[in-house]
Amino acid sequence: MSNIHSYRSFPAAQQPPWPDPEALRGVVAELESRPPLVFAGECDLLRSRLAAVARGEAFLLQGGDCAETFDKVGVEQIRSKLKTLLQMAAVLTYAASVPVVKVGRIAGQYSKPRSRDTETRNGVELPVYRGDSVNGTEFTPESRTPDPERLKRMYHASAATLNLVRAFTTGGYADLRQVHAWNQDFVAMSPSGKRYEQLAGEIDKALAFMRACGMDAEELRTVEFYASHEALVLDYEAALTRTDSRSGELYDVSGHMVWIGERTRRLDGAHVEFASKIRNPIGVKLGPATTADDALALIEKLDPGREPGRLTFITRMGAARVRDRLPGLVEKVTASGARVVWQCDPMHGNTFSSESGYKTRTFDDVLDEVKGFFEVHHGLGTHPGGIHVELTGDDVTECVGGGDEILDADLKDRYETACDPRLNRSQALDLAFLVAETYRDR
Repeated sequence: MSNIHSYRSFPAAQQPPWPDPEALRGVVAELESRPPLVFAGECDLLRSRLAAVARGEAFLLQGGDCAETFDKVGVEQIRSKLKTLLQMAAVLTYAASVPVVKVGRIAGQYSKPRSRDTETRNGVELPVYRGDSVNGTEFTPESRTPDPERLKRMYHASAATLNLVRAFTTGGYADLRQVHAWNQDFVAMSPSGKRYEQLAGEIDKALAFMRACGMDAEELRTVEFYASHEALVLDYEAALTRTDSRSGELYDVSGHMVWIGERTRRLDGAHVEFASKIRNPIGVKLGPATTADDALALIEKLDPGREPGRLTFITRMGAARVRDRLPGLVEKVTASGARVVWQCDPMHGNTFSSESGYKTRTFDDVLDEVKGFFEVHHGLGTHPGGIHVELTGDDVTECVGGGDEILDADLKDRYETACDPRLNRSQALDLAFLVAETYRDR
């Protein structure tokens, strides 16, 4: 059987500098005794759904917060995020005529890699905020000191979130016949909401036709919805890895799918070693510096059996570089015979600081990277498998542009993210319509 702790022999980037190793060991021991947050069979089912994406038969929609926070684990906040993803999925499914695999950046996205270890304000230097699983956002020595007790809070917050998500997705809220109800608070004030309402009317007509033909629509009452996060803090991920009683194989039961970030994907690093030992579907972020040899080596390490659905390459090239950097990767990976899912993250390569001092993204750049992603795949005859987006269901002002035209001067109005800027609900729907049209017209 694989040794899940083999990663400890490899260099581990982006790990919190825990000040008390003994306290960390106590937290890890407690987490090792906790029930799983997800089950191996659910991970296997997601892997089979992603295999359909890899074969060009479905589309992967993955989205949610840049960084979840403990104070946002509430019914309204979670329902709002879920509602936005369900609306996007409805647009993609109906307008693009493609099955959509729905995966949230949710119930575990509490840890963030950072470009610097410290932050300085007014001459005071403190550890950087690394997500609620590690420390707090307040700029004080107490808040910024890494605290392993927060890993237990992460576990409990993730469990509460998953309970709510499961209740919503199986209890009737996610029923496709609710397409209008998802929009009641939104349609009157948003151009994208009005556009969505027109599509919802068409879905209603299609469902009425199905009923008139005697077809049972009960299977539309529930949806499959999966949880994912970046597997960053390895002490936490390893503590929640279990041996499946059916197969004897290891699963990270902190989430259905986990991914490795651009900063932690080095082939001889601890994160890649850890991911190679578990059976979950695995994602890897690939930035513009990624070479074809890098991609092929990652496939050899993480997917030696060339299993469709096992590995997702999440490309984050930036709008200005996607058309130049992506083709070589796709060509050589395809030529190798590997069947990976190609997914576009149009957020992380397009971040900049605005004149007003806020970290932001231009919605036009997000759209352009998605367009470039589709253009590359259409040109090569390969499948543009999905999008990976940081978004919220709230009416925030964090990314400039969009149908409601958020300006730099508007960013201060509702800039609420704990880390990176997210699309608001209107921008997320605009993106879904663009993707549906581009997919349909390929």
